Amino acid sequence: MSSPVWNKHARLSAGALALVLAACSSPAPRPIPPAVKPVPVTAAPPQAAAPGVTPGSAAAGASAPVAVAGPRPDVPPAARTDFDRAVKYMRAGNATEAELGFKQIALQYPQFAAPLVDLALLQRKQGQLDQAEVSLKSAVGHESGNALAWTELGVTQRMRGEFKDAAASYEQAIAAQPNYAPAYRNLGVLADLYLGDPNRALSAFEKYKTLTGEEKPVSGWIAELRQRLGIKAPEASAPAPDAPNAPAPAAPAPQASPGMEPANAATGGVKPKSGG
Repeated sequence: MSSPVWNKHARLSAGALALVLAACSSPAPRPIPPAVKPVPVTAAPPQAAAPGVTPGSAAAGASAPVAVAGPRPDVPPAARTDFDRAVKYMRAGNATEAELGFKQIALQYPQFAAPLVDLALLQRKQGQLDQAEVSLKSAVGHESGNALAWTELGVTQRMRGEFKDAAASYEQAIAAQPNYAPAYRNLGVLADLYLGDPNRALSAFEKYKTLTGEEKPVSGWIAELRQRLGIKAPEASAPAPDAPNAPAPAAPAPQASPGMEPANAATGGVKPKSGG
């Protein structure tokens, strides 16, 4: 787990002020491709609930906030101090003090999603999925351009059996940050295993692979999906010769955009893996 970071561009894994996806354990409704096996994901809108899972209470026709990325608000020193203290409580296993701290910060500084995301993680760990979903909806309501918060909302909705809502949340994460890889990976697993949409899954996994360059886990899944859909793999093109004395690509300029990063960041909740 990475330590909390206050600059959203300082670390790609933390993404725009929210938590990266947490791996969840729940049985998949259909067999997993032999070459690749995911750690069960969470995400999706209201659809058929998995056995033993209570569907979410999303109101029919209720409009979700539109994901719009924008400038991040500066973090006051007092907010940083309070947030760091709550994170320390959380990491020390003091869930009660951590929860109180995150709630207080969310009340005092509602413009930040990070305290609500960490609060939702605590609630989810305690099995309070309905409260976690409420916290995450509040987070994206305050920061609609936060891809990480949208992804965690999708994870929670999947855990509640709200598969279509989860997919919508992943799409919102992608709209907020088109190059946010974890959203594509989670969407791919959700589409294939829970929504029965292999075309959508293939598109998501291919985008994920393009963004990350990941080979072994996701490539096997892509190959299985292509075989199932009767799609031939594209032929590898020969690499173009390097131009002599070509200048090295310039590193992107750092962007100063302070913000609170949620703690407990994992690197993408849905983790396809080979083997059984």
